[in-house]
Order: sequence, then structure tokens, then C-alpha cells
Amino acid sequence: MSEWGRVAFRLYRAATLLATPAASVFIRWRRFRGLEHRTRWPERFGRPSSPRPPGPLLWFHAVSLGEGLAAIPVIKHCILQAPHFSVLMTTTTTSAFEVIKDQLPNGVIYQFSPIDTPKAVDNFLAYWKPSAIFLMESELWPNLIISASEKEIPVALLNARMSLKSFRRWSRPVALSLISLMLSKLSLIASLSTVEAIHFQLLQAPPLIINFTADLKYAVGDFDLSENENRNIEDLKRQLTGRPAWMAASIHKGEEEVMLWVHKKLMEVYPEMVTILVTRHPQHGEQISQALKRQGVNVALRSRNDIVSPSTSIYVVDTLGELRTLYRVTPIAVIGGSFLPDLAGHNISEAAAAGCAVLTGPHMGHFSRMITEMRCSDPLSVVQVGDRMELLKVLNQLLSNPQVLEAHQISAKQSFLAVSSGVVQSVWNLINSNVLSKHTSFPKESQGGCSRS
Repeated sequence: MSEWGRVAFRLYRAATLLATPAASVFIRWRRFRGLEHRTRWPERFGRPSSPRPPGPLLWFHAVSLGEGLAAIPVIKHCILQAPHFSVLMTTTTTSAFEVIKDQLPNGVIYQFSPIDTPKAVDNFLAYWKPSAIFLMESELWPNLIISASEKEIPVALLNARMSLKSFRRWSRPVALSLISLMLSKLSLIASLSTVEAIHFQLLQAPPLIINFTADLKYAVGDFDLSENENRNIEDLKRQLTGRPAWMAASIHKGEEEVMLWVHKKLMEVYPEMVTILVTRHPQHGEQISQALKRQGVNVALRSRNDIVSPSTSIYVVDTLGELRTLYRVTPIAVIGGSFLPDLAGHNISEAAAAGCAVLTGPHMGHFSRMITEMRCSDPLSVVQVGDRMELLKVLNQLLSNPQVLEAHQISAKQSFLAVSSGVVQSVWNLINSNVLSKHTSFPKESQGGCSRS
């Protein structure tokens, strides 16, 4: 390791060691505000709440819901291909916890991730003793990565991305020394694109560990509904039967103004229409519902199990973890997080997999690559609009012409199938060849059980 890297890490470790008391107060403050789990917050300090199973264990970590959902298909594949390993999954946010805990395969251990202080990380690694660590997207934490390396635990970065903003921040002199040291400790960087790979290489990641894969978030859309989910969806479908409908998914504060303006204009043409608003945060949905009721609008709220009656024009979904199933009840999905300049879009593959006509706003961040790939497969698969006027125009076209709507739905579904094929297998092949097969600590039968392409 470079001398400057050693110095930068010692400074970081000293700073986080000194900040440990403040971090403890901060986590407790977040718990008071409902931002940490009411009873499981000690896990954030590396204190386990589950027993460690015997034998080798793989640790998958994601910061939040989107990254966590993207990890699940790899975890499922891992269980099939390497059954001798136990699997531990961690996330940071309570919103991710509430959704993911019901979607993980049986036997997977689920904990909250430790904060990146020396004591919390050391506690966590000493207890769980992972055989390998798989970090999702951009979870680069110095104490975790360097401590794992010192314990000879291989670390891989899956679905790896490095935004331009992050790249510029890490390129500063002291930060560059620190990240180059971290990247030198990784066994694999499974990068999303050439641009991302260049960013990592310019930050001095070893070229031989950088590989390319398709976006694991494509795999999020490929799932089957449970019996209970099917029952709930069929009930909602019956309530919407015969009525024009469209859904605005994962909308953030401020975006409801765009969607409600479009709704009002469309209601002049389609008076029986239902607009489904799915908010990113449940509290936002309740706020929208209350504001609309004060205006005399007939609103149904999902968290109260309200029925969509013939007079209901807006259905507000203020629950977590149902978005992928709700795509099954609407022919048109407008993806939120994309209509304000400070936002960066959300995953479009779930809507496409469900056979929706997919629309987005202009601000899609790193999801722009997903749009480009799907539109290269089929230009009708995703429509990206520039503003609310264009959104109104496209929605009117889709609602007024069943043939055009069906063409967009078919294109979205077929494009998703084309670009998502083999994503999980390709990532697993990289894990096998760059992590499992190169480390003698892994059982020979586990290495032999991994698929190779």
C-alpha cells in the first residue's frame, strides 16, 4: 500500500474513533425520530441479534431498498449454486428492512449494517466472520474494507457505480490516496458501464479486478406473486375494471403537483379515469390525501384499505413494498423521481417486466443507461418526456388509442426480457471466478458447485 494511503487511512480511522461517542448519540437521535429500528438499533454498533450458523458465510450489504432488492436475485442464485454457504444480508435503512425482510429466501439472516467506526466494524467482523463480503453499488467504507483485508476476507463491489459527483469528490488529493488504498483491497469490481469502469480506473483501482455486467436492477423485475399478493391485486383489478387508469410510481415531494395537474387536465376528457399515486414515503401519501380531501376530491387511501368506488378519482398508495405488485393493475406507469432537477429517477425494469407502458421524466440519473439499453432494444419500450405538457400529451395518446397503448406495453415487456436475460448468471460467474475460486479458504465442494459460462 502507498505511504500516502496509509496516512490517509490512519487519519480516517482516528477521526472515526474520536467520533464514536457522537455517532452513538446520533444513532439514538435517529431512533427517537423513527429513522432507526425501534428495538434493533444496537445492530448498527455491530451487536448481533441472531446466532451465527456454523460453517462458511457470505455477507451481502446494500444501503437501501433499491440496492437491497437488486441483491436478492444474486442471493437466491447463491443458495442454489453454493448451498454449503450461509448467507447474511444487511441494509442501513428501516424502509429497506420493512420490505426486504419478507422477500428474502428462508434461512437468510437479516441484520442492520454496522456504522463505519472501528469498534462497530470490528465487533461485526469478529462475530460473523464472513468468508467473503459483497457490497452493492457504491458502498465504499474505509474501516470495513481495510479491516476485512487485514483479516484476509475478500471484498467485492457488485453493480458498481461511481457518479460524476462522487468521482470528483474522491479525486481530491487526500481522498484519492484513501480510495486508491480501498480499491486495491477489492477482489472484484463488477462495473455497470464503461464510464463507471473508467472512473474506478482513474481512482487507481487495479485494472484486472474491473469487469462489466448488466444492471442487477433488471433482475428485480423478474418475480412471481405470492398467493396473498395475487388475491390483493385481483381485488383492486375488479375495482378498476372498465375505467381508464394510469399510475405515477415512487413520486417525491413536489412531483405530486405535476401529477395532479395532469390528472385534472385528463379528467376533462376522461371523467371516469382513476389516477394512482404511489408515494416514495408513506407520510407523503397521507399528506396528499388530506390536502385533496380538503379540496373536495374523492380520494381512497391504501393504508386504510379504502375501496376504489365509482366516484373515486385518485387512489393514493402510502404503503411500502407493494410497488412491483401494483404494476400488475395499471396499463401505464409514470416513473417518479424524474420530474425535478435535484432527483435521479428510479428503476424502470419492474414496470416493464409487468407489461406497463413506461414513461419517465427528464431527470433519470444513472438510470438513463437503462433507458438507453431498453430503447436500443425497442424504441417504444420507454417514453421519456421533457415536462408536464409533454407528459399530458403522451398520456392522452395512450388512453385514447388502445392499439397504441398495447404496442407500448408489448414493447416494454419484450425489451425487458431482451436486456435482462442472463444478468444474474453473469454476475455469479464473476463472483465465482474472481472471489470463490481464488481463495483457498472456501470449501472445494462450493467451488465445484458454482456454474461457469
